[in-house]
Amino acid sequence: MVVLGSLSQIKPSPIPTNSSSSSSNHSQKGLLLTRRRAIVLGPSVVVASLLHFYNPISPQPSSHLALAQQQQEDELQQQEDRSVHLFQETSPSVVFIKDLEIDKSLKASPDAVFLSEDGNSKVEGTGSGFIWDKFGHIVTNYHVVAKLATDQTGLQRCKVYLVDARGNGFFSEGKIVGVDPAYDLAVLKVDVEGHELKPVVLGTSNGLHVGQSCFAIGNPYGYENTLTIGVVSGLGREIPSPDGKAIRGAIQTDAAINAGNIFNLHNLLAFA
Repeated sequence: MVVLGSLSQIKPSPIPTNSSSSSSNHSQKGLLLTRRRAIVLGPSVVVASLLHFYNPISPQPSSHLALAQQQQEDELQQQEDRSVHLFQETSPSVVFIKDLEIDKSLKASPDAVFLSEDGNSKVEGTGSGFIWDKFGHIVTNYHVVAKLATDQTGLQRCKVYLVDARGNGFFSEGKIVGVDPAYDLAVLKVDVEGHELKPVVLGTSNGLHVGQSCFAIGNPYGYENTLTIGVVSGLGREIPSPDGKAIRGAIQTDAAINAGNIFNLHNLLAFA
């Protein structure tokens, strides 16, 4: 089309009727040469136009690619920022629990051994829990404190490691105030005099969907302040409780959860 447009704009010079044959031939040759030049010029215009539209190094596609890459990097940075913020906000509300057995051969009192923590006690188990309120109530799993709950010797102790609202770490003895083995739940009470606690923010499972983000925060195998990330893999699952009965309505996740984790589903908390 560009070629045709170029040819249509070329007007042949008028041929005088009273000119000699040589003049007429000269005019015809000039007209033919002009047309040939137009035809030669036409493909050049077409090629130049095609290069303009299809040139791979044109700045316009490069700018679009750079913009898309920048948007992707911004989205990834926002996701990381949300994960960091959630961990920083939630981790002070997660506690580390040690289930201890005092050496009965010692002459010192169990309470003295508990406070000294000098190797004269045996760690029977570890786990996580979360701060329920500012009065020192801690919610954890029953299997974490099962030996303390059934202790008949007076040698079992539970040590709870916490962080107060100012970021100061401390520990206190946890005493059982309630248990429900059928749902693998237990409530401890610790002395928090002189410390202000940060209770966890709770939510509900209403509206929870498969595919939503899941953040596991806790102390697996004694490694404090651990975070793993996954998604909600399934809802309405069934798992066994410590007393052999079934716990229904459990949430399945692919986040790496080992003994001692708590996982956060947009402020809905559960245990491993």
